[in-house]
Amino acid sequence: MAEHTSSSITIEAAPADVMAVIADFARYPDWTGEVKEAEVLSADEHGRAERVRLVMDAGAIKDDQTLAYTWHGDHEVSWTLVKSQMLRSLDGSYLLKPAGQDATEVTYQLTVDVKIPMLGMIKRKAEKVVIDRALAGLKQRVESLGE
Repeated sequence: MAEHTSSSITIEAAPADVMAVIADFARYPDWTGEVKEAEVLSADEHGRAERVRLVMDAGAIKDDQTLAYTWHGDHEVSWTLVKSQMLRSLDGSYLLKPAGQDATEVTYQLTVDVKIPMLGMIKRKAEKVVIDRALAGLKQRVESLGE
């Protein structure tokens, strides 16, 4: 089983407000940093994205990838790689837990396997940077909408 990297952050907003930002792929270029384009290719009967094309630019690594999303109620979303130029696999999830009144603990878990050879230690460090940036961007975006 592949190793994964995870991290958590507390956001001063209700879980539904956090999930609304996570589900709004069109706005990802506004807050994620690495996502330059996001296009929902298909959605489920509730209007939530099932397949999303993302154009990524993380400095040395640029990629055009398609991810398949699975929504687990209003408190978890997971995704897996459908196709990519740079990645062999990518599995991730956001898990939301209420953390007091109008606060949410968000845990982001990520497992990535790149097509180019890379030491496990370097890969984990890269995953950690991606996770920490994403959580900080998510927190800033959600909390700015509540002001």
